[in-house]
Amino acid sequence: MTKIKSVRTRVWNWTGPTVPPTGNFCTNASDLLYDKGDAMSSFRFHQWLTCEIETEDGTIGIGNAALAPSVVKAAIDEWFAPLVIGEDPFDYAYLWEKMYRRSHAWGRKGIGMIAISAVDLAIWDLMGKLANKPVFKLLGGRTKEKIPVYYSKLYSGPIDVMQAEAAEAQKYGYSAYKMRFGWGPKDGKAGMRENLKRVEAVREVIGYDTDLMLECYMGWNLDYAKRMLPKLVKYEPRWLEEPVIADDVDGYRELNAMNIVPISGGEHEFSIIGCKDLIEKKAVSVLQYDTNRVGGITAAQKINAIAEAHQVPVIPHAGQMHNYHLTMANANCMISEYFPVFDVEVGNELFYYVFEGDPDAVDGFIDLDDNTPGLGIEISDKHLKHFEITE
Repeated sequence: MTKIKSVRTRVWNWTGPTVPPTGNFCTNASDLLYDKGDAMSSFRFHQWLTCEIETEDGTIGIGNAALAPSVVKAAIDEWFAPLVIGEDPFDYAYLWEKMYRRSHAWGRKGIGMIAISAVDLAIWDLMGKLANKPVFKLLGGRTKEKIPVYYSKLYSGPIDVMQAEAAEAQKYGYSAYKMRFGWGPKDGKAGMRENLKRVEAVREVIGYDTDLMLECYMGWNLDYAKRMLPKLVKYEPRWLEEPVIADDVDGYRELNAMNIVPISGGEHEFSIIGCKDLIEKKAVSVLQYDTNRVGGITAAQKINAIAEAHQVPVIPHAGQMHNYHLTMANANCMISEYFPVFDVEVGNELFYYVFEGDPDAVDGFIDLDDNTPGLGIEISDKHLKHFEITE
């Protein structure tokens, strides 16, 4: 069996055009601070990391990371790459434990787990290519003919602009939509009214036969969320996402226990055990780990099993191919998030500029090819003029 020969990381710094932020674009964890300028700036990422793992026979697996790429690059180059070079990529469980346990003193949350995730994704892509099978086949195969996806954008802005965006998205057959809130605790009751106006306005366009998800992105606190939840009930949200900061598990549990709007979260959790705690404490009705933060596909499959045993549905954060393969192979992952191809704004859109191979949504669904090995993505050379690449 061919062994891992090298690990190459690159940071892709976007220098091309961007969509400037607008006021009340999206609430976030920095909103509670007294701060001048763009409170969303620390959550806007215009860099991406690629991790290419090559075996002795020349096969290359591709992983990636979106958060703090330059720091993650250092962690992989200096710490994790030496742990996997010379190893058999099909020993993925051993390699995951080796990376996790040998960095446990400093790496089990945040940067360390993001780095492990990028390496693990590359290993799964590599295994698929070596076996000449798509990753979802290695995970157990299809559990659904096609994957239903929900339209994920609708950032808070002028009401007429949000309604126009929702109306345009309807043309593509989506059966679910996610919108963002723009006001939080510091904005008082007037801000509450602005939030509610936008939920009502979007519902006016999409009606009540489609699902509507509501995103706070950690920009509220427990008191504010408890006041808002009863006001949201009449709009029949499928869930309220990340209403409080990620560490406030008891806050999530209290909101979920109100049992009037399902609470979702987990995007900013970084471990199998952390996700287990969210599930066992009944803190979320929908779990939304991020595969390239929580430890990659190896960790995600363990989390999926825990969630299924507790009958908590899993809908991984963001689109992207690694999440689609997990969703295809797990019956408990019912739908996927889908960011439409768009000019670079928050940064999620960069995936389409760094890689090629992601499926386009058709009539509200995406599909994966049974005959494309690995994850099905390649690094693109189409937008090189808009990137500065750090080796």
